[in-house]
Amino acid sequence: MTSYTPAQVTEKTGFTIDTLRYYERIGLLHHVGRTAGGRRVFTEQDVEFLQLLRCLRYTGMPVAEMLRFVELLRSGEATREERVDVLREHEARVASQISRLREHQEHIQFKIQLYSGSGQLAVTPA
Repeated sequence: MTSYTPAQVTEKTGFTIDTLRYYERIGLLHHVGRTAGGRRVFTEQDVEFLQLLRCLRYTGMPVAEMLRFVELLRSGEATREERVDVLREHEARVASQISRLREHQEHIQFKIQLYSGSGQLAVTPA
């Protein structure tokens, strides 16, 4: 079984050591292994789970909702549908955010073409 130090986990997940400690303290991570000296040791499963948390966090899911999702996950098969609902709701928010970002990108691209083509800046920042 492969094990990872906290430093290795930070490299693999992008989380800081402080964030790993925080996630453990609030219950997002639980049962993180320890060495005889008390140092944290992470498994491949821990790393995969952290990568899911990274995905959820980077896409804007609040920590409180992540906690709710994790609680449902730990509750087993009986909560499968609720977990899917949580992820569907989050995915809808992400899709909406992507749509807004595309609109902003199109505006930026328009301004690039405008400024590149005329060589002059527009008088009003419309």
